Amino acid sequence: MSSTNRHSGRSAAITGAGGGLGRDIALGLAAKGYVVFGTAVSAAEVQDLKDASEGRVSLTVCDMTKEESVKAWAAGVSDALGDSGLDLLINNAGILTPGPIEVLPLDAIRREFDVNVFGALSVMNAFLPALRKARGRIVQVSTWTASVPLPFNGPSGASKAAMEVFATVYRAELKRFGIEVVVAAAGNMKTGGPAKTAAALKRVADGMTPQHMEKPSDRSQPLSTACRTAGSTRPPPPAG
Repeated sequence: MSSTNRHSGRSAAITGAGGGLGRDIALGLAAKGYVVFGTAVSAAEVQDLKDASEGRVSLTVCDMTKEESVKAWAAGVSDALGDSGLDLLINNAGILTPGPIEVLPLDAIRREFDVNVFGALSVMNAFLPALRKARGRIVQVSTWTASVPLPFNGPSGASKAAMEVFATVYRAELKRFGIEVVVAAAGNMKTGGPAKTAAALKRVADGMTPQHMEKPSDRSQPLSTACRTAGSTRPPPPAG
């Protein structure tokens, strides 16, 4: 990463900036004059953002579940920013493991927590020295299902709820350093997420046992049918 010690704009670091919401945020901030850094999951995403932003967004392939990978990325960004520090950290990276908790492998649920919780925590800690320099802000992207749990969405809602608790604690602990911590709960978005969720739920339903296919005596849908139906529709956000 090239040094930006003489940059006149503000700086931002965004996890999960290679696609979806993170990509839109990265491009939006770059258009406003921010120096933008971010993580991606592939070299193709890195090149895509470089082209789309005309070089104003610098992405790095980073495994959020590997603390050393996170530290290396944060060190590179911090070195590039120098004494200016980091103005804005957006913890956006996350994965979704939809399906009935009964049939989801525990390893899949653990991985969701590795990315959504432990990965997010490692990013925050890695950037705190740079955030202190700029008295910056942390934005933790969450979801409304963290407070309104939905069937077939347990790991996502639980992992985001955990991060909301951590963010609240961070807010109190970092206040004396002038670092603000904000939780931003996203609603339904047109970023390809619903289609991915529907496809994932279909895979889960297709792998269910005959017991899950049985129609309950109370005339409700079989678990497999309910799973497919949940993937074909998006519930509305909560009122208020």
